[in-house]
Amino acid sequence: MKGEFLQALPIIETIQENGYEAYFVGGSVRDFLLDRKIGDVDIATSATPDEVQKMFPKTIDVGKKHGTVIVLLNGKSYEVTTFRTEGQYVDYRKPQYVRFIRSLKEDLRRRDFTINAMAMDKTGEIIDYFGGKNDLKNRVIRTVGNPYERFSEDALRMLRALRFVSQLSFQLEEETKNAIIRWNRLLKEISIERITNEMEKLFAGQSSNQAIRLLAETDVYRHLPGISHLQDRLLKITDYPLQQLTEREDYWLFLTYMLKIEDVRMFLQQWKLPRKLIQNVALQRERLSVLLEKGWTNYLLYQAGIDSALQLERVKQVLQKEKNVSAFQTLKDQYINLPIRSRADLAITGKDILDIIEKKPGQWVSKYLQIIEEHVLNRKLENDSGNIKEWLIHCNQKLDENC
Repeated sequence: MKGEFLQALPIIETIQENGYEAYFVGGSVRDFLLDRKIGDVDIATSATPDEVQKMFPKTIDVGKKHGTVIVLLNGKSYEVTTFRTEGQYVDYRKPQYVRFIRSLKEDLRRRDFTINAMAMDKTGEIIDYFGGKNDLKNRVIRTVGNPYERFSEDALRMLRALRFVSQLSFQLEEETKNAIIRWNRLLKEISIERITNEMEKLFAGQSSNQAIRLLAETDVYRHLPGISHLQDRLLKITDYPLQQLTEREDYWLFLTYMLKIEDVRMFLQQWKLPRKLIQNVALQRERLSVLLEKGWTNYLLYQAGIDSALQLERVKQVLQKEKNVSAFQTLKDQYINLPIRSRADLAITGKDILDIIEKKPGQWVSKYLQIIEEHVLNRKLENDSGNIKEWLIHCNQKLDENC
């Protein structure tokens, strides 16, 4: 048994010492069997939330009416949830009610996919009522029970299925895929925030190309913001080495470029993304167009800064279907050797320009500074106050890039 489970084992033991059942459940069990990195360790128990809280000195009520209590142990938090069944779902997302039960099997029966419906006891024995181990072996995503029922209960499960295809490099079981094709329209009932969260995880998976192809094949794409009419462009994305993208902004920058989105800000706003991310991606999109047209110039590198430049290089390499690791170090070296790295590094200020050129302050001062920046970066002008002032006088106080 891995360390993550051993650290949580005292919770299992305490619950059992009080006369109740307790098991490790869900994604941690799946990832343990796949020898993947284990994330959150969740526990299911026959004890009610009130009974759980009486057993442990430090707990947090995060959803007692749904059966969940967080138990704090040695600086870590663990979700402990009571075995439960659920009433009829409303809005294709939430059950009308939750009823606490004492049966592990019935608790596991309500879960989404067989690979997530396994439990493990404190000795490491796997309890598998629905064929999850076999589906892991065969690398298959299959719902627990009837897929048409599972997806009509919670429409987000359809996107979760595609996300697991991406993350685990599994295949969709045929009937599960057919159920998605039938019920994809129910995704319109799901909040954009939840859809965005699943899509970002899908983009980040090792088999994202396969999952994106399924988005198109199952018509799920029709219910994604700003993409419903772009199936052909979406399919073209699957021909690119998406695994070279590493950051959240990378995916959105690449996506907006490949889908030929004209109003990047409006498109990203539809996905309810953070304002800062929207601003950054929109700006990077403009720089990406310059990069693809002209290549790396000192001025573009200066404008972007090294972190944004490395992102642009990652996306550029994916778009050009190449992988050149040394290019990143070359870019870092080029940045280090820039004559200036910010306007504050210039040997002249706006005030200096006003002292030389007798005009009222205005936008023209910023334009002068930009031209001076470009000349210094292109090594047409030394970054020295005397030289820059002579240059300004020699230009006869005109705004002339070619002076």
